[in-house]
Amino acid sequence: MENEGPPLTSAGLSLSSSFVSEKLNFRALMALSSASLISSFSHTETFTKHYTVNPLNPILQISRCKSLRELMQIQGYAIKSHLHEDVSFITKLINFCTESPTESSMSYARHLFDAMSEPDIVIFNSMARGYSRSTTPLDAFSLFAEILGGDLLPDNYTFPSLLKACAVAKALEEGRQLHCLSMKLGLDDNVYVCPTLINMYTECEDVDSARCVFDRIVEPCVVCYNAMITGYAKRNRPNEALSLFREMQGKSLKPNEITLLSVLSSCALLGSLDLGKWIHEYAKKHEFCKYVKVNTALIDMFAKCGSLDDAVSLFEKMRYKDTQAWSAMIVAYANHGKAEQSMLMFDRMRSENVQPDEITFLGLLNACSHTGLVEEGREYFSQMVHEFRIVPSIKHYGSMVDLLGRAGHLDDAYRFIDRLPISPTPMLWRILLSACSSHNNLELAEKVSERIFELDDSHGGDYVILSNLYARNKKWEYVDSLRKVMKDRRAVKVPGVSSIEVNNVVHEFFSGDGVKPATTTLYRALDEMVKELKLAGYVPDTSMVVHADMSDKEKEITLRYHSEKLAITFGLLNTPAGTTIRVVKNLRVCRDCHNAAKLISLIFGRKVVLRDVQRFHHFEDGKCSCGDFW
Repeated sequence: MENEGPPLTSAGLSLSSSFVSEKLNFRALMALSSASLISSFSHTETFTKHYTVNPLNPILQISRCKSLRELMQIQGYAIKSHLHEDVSFITKLINFCTESPTESSMSYARHLFDAMSEPDIVIFNSMARGYSRSTTPLDAFSLFAEILGGDLLPDNYTFPSLLKACAVAKALEEGRQLHCLSMKLGLDDNVYVCPTLINMYTECEDVDSARCVFDRIVEPCVVCYNAMITGYAKRNRPNEALSLFREMQGKSLKPNEITLLSVLSSCALLGSLDLGKWIHEYAKKHEFCKYVKVNTALIDMFAKCGSLDDAVSLFEKMRYKDTQAWSAMIVAYANHGKAEQSMLMFDRMRSENVQPDEITFLGLLNACSHTGLVEEGREYFSQMVHEFRIVPSIKHYGSMVDLLGRAGHLDDAYRFIDRLPISPTPMLWRILLSACSSHNNLELAEKVSERIFELDDSHGGDYVILSNLYARNKKWEYVDSLRKVMKDRRAVKVPGVSSIEVNNVVHEFFSGDGVKPATTTLYRALDEMVKELKLAGYVPDTSMVVHADMSDKEKEITLRYHSEKLAITFGLLNTPAGTTIRVVKNLRVCRDCHNAAKLISLIFGRKVVLRDVQRFHHFEDGKCSCGDFW
């Protein structure tokens, strides 16, 4: 293969002076007499008591070792027994250090490796595996560059660990170099290498390259399918994940629990309840429900597909519930606006002595945010930090900003962000900007926008929110100026997309599709539905359309063909009377569509479950579960 990228060499990969010093000290230690080395270790008597089964063979004692200190004692004893240069002994020492690596154990393993006169590729593979599991994964790559200067050649066990290290470090360029080298050595189609190549590319957000690797495999196995399906699910491409799952079934390949976890995640992303229920039946039939992770994924799927009752039923039937299962149920209640149940679930969790984690508290904070429970949210945040010693993530901070902002505590939210122990991300400021829009606080919105644009000026939604605020306050000159800036910076607004599953097929609708003359059955049906809504008191909220040059009629048409209205109308046309209509939207539901959905549930006697980017809205008998607080 020509021009495959820069070669892998050790150039530029020099060791720090401190590390060189450590290595010299270690070699000096190895040169000590065996008697002085043994005496240098503490707790020698303890060592003798623990390792009396066969003191003449320290190799056998490594499996009983429980700490790095004990391992060093064994090595000291081995020097006295003249085993310190035995390759199999050193290999076992390194394997122990790399099995559950820490900074200290990997440093010790590296000293052992560097002290070897002729390390083989098997020992390097162990080192690479350890680094890939450590906090410094790219050290595997730098060590690999060093050994390439010798006579060692990588084998099919070398690349999986190195590629995993690149995946953890998001090191796409290094991963590509490894891919090229594997091709040169004829290992790129190896059964161990292919899945890790796919995983490396997907973790580095290059899903198309991962698919190219997958498509080159003549007979992909379950592991390869899992890697590609998981990659699609993680990168928010659920349709392609489910398509591969169906292809996998067509080849009579049996999915395992890893397959089900990724497929359930894809169903949750799409809101594909029918397929999710089929997978649940498949899991029960093939005894996958014995896995707590599969049950937890099913709970998450049911909840995200709008069937909270199914999620609760499954949770209550579980014999064993770990922290993740409890957290999934707390999050489910929170997203459906049932804060009280979410908090009661937390109390049950504590009473059964299950330790909460960061996801548990994220669910609780979201539950408080969706229902305006400011003081309760503050208390949970304090409890998380001070009682459970959980370090807040950016998501926890975002939930607190959302909690304060929704409740109208905009200045408190601003101060909260400004005083964070970490640098605020654009997302935190965007949450506050959205709250400024909800409460029509233009002055603070301008300050927040400045903070956002300092960090990221490419997000079209920021300009749209600020522009709409200017328009609502009749500052049209600022609207025009902002739109010009948005165009100059090539900031693009994300279009609204809504989806609905009918007869096991997910249909997507985009806002604006119907602004053209409505000639299809769907658009004509939507026009007729709006007429009925108006007779029941619906008045289009044209204040939401802020184009000064648009007539009221044009504004009404723009509102009419929002994606969620198109999806709901499609559901009315294509599902039996009385069945629940379930819609998923990629953005927040707008106020006009929210009002329309309430009336649709009343006039047509349908329950409408709408999942937007932040929460669920259950419309029934003209009311919404959110109580108009969203």
